[in-house]
Amino acid sequence: MEEADRPSTARMIDFWLGGEDHFPVDVAAARAFEGAYGPCAPLFRELRAFLGRAVRTIAAAGVDGFLVFGAGVPTRGNVHEAAPEATVLYTDVDPVTIRLGQRILAGSDRAGYGYGDATDVGTVDPALLHRFVPGWGRRPVGVVFLGLAAFLDDATLARTLDELYAAAAPGSFLAVDFDGEELAAHPQALAMMGPQFRMRPPAAFGPLLGRWTPTDDGIVPVARWRPDGPPADLPDAFHGGLATKRSG
Repeated sequence: MEEADRPSTARMIDFWLGGEDHFPVDVAAARAFEGAYGPCAPLFRELRAFLGRAVRTIAAAGVDGFLVFGAGVPTRGNVHEAAPEATVLYTDVDPVTIRLGQRILAGSDRAGYGYGDATDVGTVDPALLHRFVPGWGRRPVGVVFLGLAAFLDDATLARTLDELYAAAAPGSFLAVDFDGEELAAHPQALAMMGPQFRMRPPAAFGPLLGRWTPTDDGIVPVARWRPDGPPADLPDAFHGGLATKRSG
């Protein structure tokens, strides 16, 4: 398996989820972050559980094609595992993670992996889009946008979500998350996230969605979004929800 000389958040998350698709540099970075913040595995397990619940909700509405941005490692409960009857196109901008994802999905005829910059949907390979998200722009799809909002400023995020709204067909869904202000109490960990990282107060989340309409659940701490049982007792690091492009 190809090595990497720089850590990747996607592969750090794979480590926290108990996966096998990461490198020593990712483990070292993950452990350094935990030294400044505390245990991260429970938080990312809950975020992945939220993804599964959101994807199953979208699939139950009759949507059978998903376009995933900032996809990371396509395993450990990622989209095609949560909705096994759907077709899925995973995209990312990190070349090592893309090649890793392509290796993992090499035998699949329902899920593919390619380059895609969420801030410019035109960067997604049209052939892959046609193959794995048939009817893009003409029939409802699920757009998965997790782990990205914190690295985009308000103007870029609002523009990106609006462009995705314009490109998606009516009846489409957006699964999205935002980072709250949890890391404000952990300045060393916050510094590790880099200057692009943006925490936001919950009141800021809704307006950034623009024309996307949140479901009645709203944007809430992920552990409290349609939980399968009593919500996990965890810090409210991630807030998430579903939004729709209404038909008609």
